[in-house]
Amino acid sequence: MQQKISIIHELIKNKSPEDALRTLAANFPGEVVFSSSLGYEDQVITHFIFSNNFPIAVFTLDTGRLYNEAYSILQSTLERYKKPIKVFYPQTTAVEKLVSEKGPISFYESIENRKECCFIRKVEPLKRALQGYSIWITGIRAEQSDGRKDAPTVEWDEGNKIIKFHPLLNWTLYDVKQYIAEHNIPYNPLHDKGFVSIGCAPCTRAIKNGEDFRAGRWWWEENNKKECGLHSN
Repeated sequence: MQQKISIIHELIKNKSPEDALRTLAANFPGEVVFSSSLGYEDQVITHFIFSNNFPIAVFTLDTGRLYNEAYSILQSTLERYKKPIKVFYPQTTAVEKLVSEKGPISFYESIENRKECCFIRKVEPLKRALQGYSIWITGIRAEQSDGRKDAPTVEWDEGNKIIKFHPLLNWTLYDVKQYIAEHNIPYNPLHDKGFVSIGCAPCTRAIKNGEDFRAGRWWWEENNKKECGLHSN
């Protein structure tokens, strides 16, 4: 697998994010997939893929607890590009068991409960969505958290057994917002209300000036390294 990662590095070396995606789609047909959370960064990548007709599959996860604005931006994106976005849902029986046994807001009670909910609603559906692909495109940016600032552009995800490529890794939030404005790309209006990272409604809030990027996620937890498990390394 390291050899394939090295090959990818050489193929996309010095290329723009858009050209890098074009190169991967051409060299690894049917192997490349993009996961969109419908946030700022992912809308940019969706634009790259759809506006150029890159043969890259696109999917999103519907946890069942999203803000209404997420559904609105999904609809706007479908109408804008006229391209399919596959939606993956959590397993019904797992959600029913969780809510029946622990209630609808068990994630507020402990980190363990919160991770259980994240696994059922996000991690397990993601694993299904990635099946059959070898390269996973993400919207991760280095400045989003301390844990991501040293991430390589191309890396191996041991938890999901797949190569990850982060085309916008070195972009700033300003770069993302400017590109969206220049290309009139639809985006979630919650971003204009202080929401930087948008996840499930009960677990995401707007951040205040000066707060860390991840402060709006699971704000009731004291743990500083707050991830849902989608990106396992």
